[in-house]
Amino acid sequence: MNFNFLSPVSDLVLAHNELLASQALGRKLRIHSTQNGIPDLEDVNIAILGVLENRNDVNYIGEEFQLNEIRKSLYALYPGSWNTTIADLGNINKGESVEDTYFAVKEAITILIKKKIIPVILGGSQDLTYANYRAYDALIPMVNIVNVDSKFDLGDSAKPIKNNSFVGKIILDEPYNLFNYATIGYQTYFNSQEEIDLMDKLYFESYRLGQVSKDITIVEPALRDANIVSIDLNSVRASELSLNQKYSPNGLDGKEICAIARYAGISNKVSSFGIYEYKPSKDDEITSMLISQMIWYFIEGVNFRVKDDDFSDEKSYQKFITLVDDQELVFYKSIKTGRWWIEIPFLSEINNKLKRHTLLPCMHQDYLDACKNKIPNRWYKAFQKNCI
Repeated sequence: MNFNFLSPVSDLVLAHNELLASQALGRKLRIHSTQNGIPDLEDVNIAILGVLENRNDVNYIGEEFQLNEIRKSLYALYPGSWNTTIADLGNINKGESVEDTYFAVKEAITILIKKKIIPVILGGSQDLTYANYRAYDALIPMVNIVNVDSKFDLGDSAKPIKNNSFVGKIILDEPYNLFNYATIGYQTYFNSQEEIDLMDKLYFESYRLGQVSKDITIVEPALRDANIVSIDLNSVRASELSLNQKYSPNGLDGKEICAIARYAGISNKVSSFGIYEYKPSKDDEITSMLISQMIWYFIEGVNFRVKDDDFSDEKSYQKFITLVDDQELVFYKSIKTGRWWIEIPFLSEINNKLKRHTLLPCMHQDYLDACKNKIPNRWYKAFQKNCI
């Protein structure tokens, strides 16, 4: 398998790992090292992949960074009662150009997903999400992205791609594979009214910070329907982070960002998970530990995945039908997990490319709203996207 663009995990980190207790996570990983090379990926479920690329950060001033502190923190944690095999493939270094790095990221993610291995990407600037997205060109017909961020990152697609404008490129660059884009934790004062209006016009989803903090469970259906989850560390409030990482006094707290990571892990559809905008500093321990705990919760979620969205067996679900404004809405509830879906029958009839979106994850509250003659917001947006 051609991973010759990967550099091994630092000997410094490996030496630190040798001092850890035998039960520590780092002692149970398959690690890419100088001595042993790239590990065997047979039966591996999750692969950690560092990407040392930040040149498209709008604030880039030529600084280099490493992921050693994150790895030290992660390796020192203790695994849960897991049945997953995890590898650390080391890092993708900066290419001669940013496009070279994108190509390496795309290739690595494509290979891993084809092997049914979930890549956990550690960056680097968040424009790497574009390369992550392009990895799906040959994998699935339509892609759902969830961006945990204080900003929408739509930007001006006519300008060169940056970490605050990569979503515009995803929307407008061919091939057009984006079905849904959802932002979790956005803060209105960081986004222009034009961007807010565009999100509405495109029928994308957005969850304000206040909504998420009030009830974290509202984001679960969007994460359950995502293929790619991309987290910008700037979505986390400053008090939770190290000196260089501080961005805003308001944001998600450590518990909320870890809950989101766990929801992403539990989702049967999430096949790549990235954490971006890492900026090390002298007092780096708290940020590296938070990132490590986010990864831990994502892995924990993967271990608790339950296949509950196969509705061919009538004994595995309950079906509920309501009528809203002459529109028949069909809901399904998994008996195994209690999770809800709503049927969107017109998608498969009109556009074969959207066939897999026939069942849309939703909440019990959506069913209760439908019973009160209120059309669920996620259903409405999916309907409108199909009519554009």
